[in-house]
Amino acid sequence: MTESGRYASGYSIAAILFCLIIQPGCSERKNAPKKETVVIQETRDTSVLFDGKSLEGWEVTNFGPQGPVYVSGSDIILGMGDGCTGITWKRAFPRTGYEVSLDARRVAGNDFFCGITFPVGKSPCTLIVGGWGGATVGLSSIDGRDAAENETTKIMNFEKDRWYHIRLMVTDKFIKSWIDSVKVVDFTLGNKKLSIRPEVELSRPFGIASWTTTAAIRNIRLRKLGLTD
Repeated sequence: MTESGRYASGYSIAAILFCLIIQPGCSERKNAPKKETVVIQETRDTSVLFDGKSLEGWEVTNFGPQGPVYVSGSDIILGMGDGCTGITWKRAFPRTGYEVSLDARRVAGNDFFCGITFPVGKSPCTLIVGGWGGATVGLSSIDGRDAAENETTKIMNFEKDRWYHIRLMVTDKFIKSWIDSVKVVDFTLGNKKLSIRPEVELSRPFGIASWTTTAAIRNIRLRKLGLTD
């Protein structure tokens, strides 16, 4: 065998040995389980009507003489105007079988710092918190009588810059509301006629407003009621 033949033969043996050594490793890599990619999708809590950052889903209600409306921190500020200042929900909203909750506080002024206009079936109604001089709570209106002069009228003392948790429940049979842990409205619908004052007509079907008062609103949530509620 020539020198070149011996060299070629040696090269072939080395190549075979290399393959035998490396191949098991290659096979193991080929048969190694693939790592699964986990995709985490962030789902939006549909009960939240205010994300704490923007007025998405809302529009500033064009009452005319309203004050400025903006988000500050995690609060919606309804600035003092010459009349109502508020926001109106522009997406789908239930007519009955629901509960709304939010936190509200009076920053400045002496009238209602939270007026929630809401649907009751085909009729509108408004829950007034802190109206008529700053202390009146009730529904506006029942058989044409507003929150200061019907069976739901309550007088409460509201401190400035204190947060109050407000909860409103609406069904085909009743309207109930709580401020903190106190039930302030327990109204059976029956044959009573519900309506709203002209000042809040633009808040329909669901809106929140203040009257010549600077207010802060946060944590607005909507819950659909089940059969056990």
